[in-house]
Parts: sequence; C-alpha cells; structure tokens
Amino acid sequence: MKKIGFLSFGHWSESRHSRVRSASDALLQSIELAVAAEEAGADGAYFRVHHFARQLASPFPLLAAAAARTSTIELGTGVIDMRYENPLYMAEDAGAADLISGGRLQLGISRGSPEQVVDGFRYFGHVPREGSTDAEMAREHTEVFLEALKGEGFAQPNPRPMFANPPGLLRLEPYAPGLRDRIWWGAGSRATAEWTAEQGLNLMSSTLLTEDTGVPFHRLQAEQIQRYRDAWAAAGHEREPRVSVSRSIFPIVNDLDRQLFWHERHSTDQVGMLDGGNARFGRTYADEPDKLVAELAEDEAIAAADTLLLTVPNQLGVEYNAHVIESVLTHLAPELGWR
Repeated sequence: MKKIGFLSFGHWSESRHSRVRSASDALLQSIELAVAAEEAGADGAYFRVHHFARQLASPFPLLAAAAARTSTIELGTGVIDMRYENPLYMAEDAGAADLISGGRLQLGISRGSPEQVVDGFRYFGHVPREGSTDAEMAREHTEVFLEALKGEGFAQPNPRPMFANPPGLLRLEPYAPGLRDRIWWGAGSRATAEWTAEQGLNLMSSTLLTEDTGVPFHRLQAEQIQRYRDAWAAAGHEREPRVSVSRSIFPIVNDLDRQLFWHERHSTDQVGMLDGGNARFGRTYADEPDKLVAELAEDEAIAAADTLLLTVPNQLGVEYNAHVIESVLTHLAPELGWR
C-alpha cells in the first residue's frame, strides 16, 4: 500500500500552448488541483519551490490556502531551498500553515538545485560563513529550523513585556505539535541519504540523482533508499521513517493522452552533467495501462518507497492533470497493489 500524490513545479508562461498564463493562474490552479486530487482519492499535493523563475516560489501562502480548501490530503513541498531561508521565520510560517491544515503538512527541504541566478541566496541576505560553502549554510539553516520546531523555549523574555509571558524562556509561536517528524530532506546521492537518516528526517528522492554508477536509475535509487533505511536503524530512531520517490507516469487511455505522450513510450534513463559532476535522470513512463503495470512492477525504487509523487505537467491545466492522477489511481494502482 502506498500514498500517492502529485508534485507540481507550477510553471507559467504566456505561450499560446499554456493553460497557465500568469503567476495568479499558477497559484490558483495549484489550489484547484489539490482539491481535485483529494476528490479523486489522492493522498498528497506537493509543490516545487524555485526562486527568480516563472514557477511557484514562496510556498506557505499556497499551502495555507490549499489547506483551507481541503480536509484530508497531505500538503507539502519538494523541496524548499534552505540556502534562501530565515529558519526562525520559516518555523513560524510552517507552524501556522500546519495548524490551518490540521497537521497535514509534509515539508520537503534541501540544499536545493541549480537556480536561475548566480548565488541567488545572497540577494535574500544569506552569505556562507568564511571558509564555508552554500551547502553547509543550508544545513546550518536546517539545524536551526529543526530545533525551533521542537517547541522548546530559547529566547530571554522582556522583563517589561507588552503582554504577560508564560514563565521561562520563550519559544516561537505558533507551535505545531508533530511537525518536526513530518520534515523530509531531498537527497540527491547515497551519502546524503545516509546523512538524512542520521538527522531523523524522512527521505525525498526525485527523478534525478547527482551521481551515476552505470546501473539503471531505479536500481541506483533503490540502493540509496536501502542505505537510508540501514542508517536510520543504526541511528536508533524510535519512529518509522517515510520515503518518497517521484515519477512521470502517463497512462494512455484516450486520444488526448495518445496525442500528448505516445512519443514517450520508449523513454529511457538519461545521463548528464550537473554542478560539474555526473548525474542520472529517470525515465518517463507512458503507455497503455497493461504495459505500464508490467514496467512499473520492475521499478525497484517505487517498490522500496511508501510514497509515490506523480510529477504533473501543470501547464496543461487542472482538468487534464486531474485526469492523469485519476488514471493512475484507477488503472494502475489496484493492479500493482498500491491500493
């Protein structure tokens, strides 16, 4: 049994082929897709975060708005780039959104991927310490963020406050119980997955790994997941961790599906360069349902994960993407034992 959700980048463009023409369209349609996905029986609505791009950026207003329109679906990110974040302010935003959702937030965070501008985090006022890297700064921000989510007091109260304080050191408000256990780290390598387990974070693995050993993507990702689980057990954490993988999956069940994705039937892994090193990108799954069932049954990483995020082509609009999600839930999930 798996939780099945969608992951949207929230692209928007003025192209005549796009049904998402503006930032307003991207935000409002993201909310509508979360509503439609919940109605279809999906378990999660996740949104990518990219700065300086015609995509979704600041996630918390969107998450709170989607929370107010839904009641059961998990709401999350995949992922927030921690190089850009003020971790204490982020803890307040996350706490508020989680309380609005009734404890449904699932936040994916990470060092982030290559961005649209050079060292964009510097424009946000964040500069690595001397002798430190931007990746190390992201982990430092994460440490502060996770500590704040514990809800423990750390700030010295004013002896003459405007309002009466509770006794002792003060914590950030609002505090969202349980949110610390619902934070995920987007890991692009096997070593990072092991670090993620040591920190007590859930694992979010996408259709990209920043390394290549020559084996198929799904097998390399399955190894990453196993290393994560082994490191989690060695760390002695009490709760069970969660692991998600992302896939582009398009069951071809009507003429429009065939027109849009028939050419992807023979998609394969791709190997390229990212940040100066080898990277392996996962394939797209597109075919008639019976053939997809056979292909997806061989995907070792999906089998190893408890959560599957469907990357959706959001510029095709809410109606079509809701159709894709429903097709996976109806035509594939029961046959594969996911439901």
